[in-house]
Amino acid sequence: MASQRDIRRRIGAVRNIKQITRAMQFVAASKLKRAQDATLAARPYSDKIDEVIADLAQVLSGDDHPLFTKREDGRRLIVFITTDRGLAGPLNTNAIRFALREIVEHGEAGGELSLVTVGRKGRDAMRRAKLPVEAHFSGFGDRPTFADVTALARLVTDDFLGGDYNRVDVIYTRFVSTLVQRPTMDQLLPMEPHEDTIGIPGNQFIFEPSPTAVLQQLLPRYIATRLYQAVLENTASEWSSKMIAMKNATESAEELIDDLTLSYNKVRQANITREMIEIASGANAR
Repeated sequence: MASQRDIRRRIGAVRNIKQITRAMQFVAASKLKRAQDATLAARPYSDKIDEVIADLAQVLSGDDHPLFTKREDGRRLIVFITTDRGLAGPLNTNAIRFALREIVEHGEAGGELSLVTVGRKGRDAMRRAKLPVEAHFSGFGDRPTFADVTALARLVTDDFLGGDYNRVDVIYTRFVSTLVQRPTMDQLLPMEPHEDTIGIPGNQFIFEPSPTAVLQQLLPRYIATRLYQAVLENTASEWSSKMIAMKNATESAEELIDDLTLSYNKVRQANITREMIEIASGANAR
């Protein structure tokens, strides 16, 4: 049985950990509010540009712009978005399992698939799985900006136009609520109407000077907007998951302190009882 001194040391160590996890919980809560506001504010813009593209898809085809073109030849590219840091609960694990399951179910080998990773956790997992990582982006930070994703959007667009890939998907964790974050995959290229815009009739907008001219200006921003929204969703999910993980860690520390305190009191009581017995035995011996 552990001594009173050992138990006191353990209680002190757990209390120190509890202070750290509580502080990290408060930091995550403050950053979650900012990330959540940014994500929710960007969604209407992303939804509206999807709606415009859906309308353009009704009147244009692959002959009007190569980003609409469906190809049989070429590899598939997945843009995989995770976090740079850990301590985010099951967030990255769920996203990695989702991505690997998607790859396995489609039976894609190294020659048929390439990856562009955003976040070190996803990059390290894909390298351990021996999957080809063509490029890696990190350092978007707690406040990603639209300018941060422009290089990624340009890389994806140029490679698709160059015929390197026949399809581009983006996998990220969508922020549903503080308690729910869901791994999601969206098709980025070739461009198709988003599932939320399917059923919207064509020609609901008047395009000036022409649909093709509007498309030429809209497409580069559309790709960057979709990627930016995915990064925002993943950032909000990250801080939400971190807040919940640190809250659970703090509560677990409190429970452990209670258990250790109970054990300490039992050992202390046993020591007092033993000393009283020794004193009584010594008095009787006289």
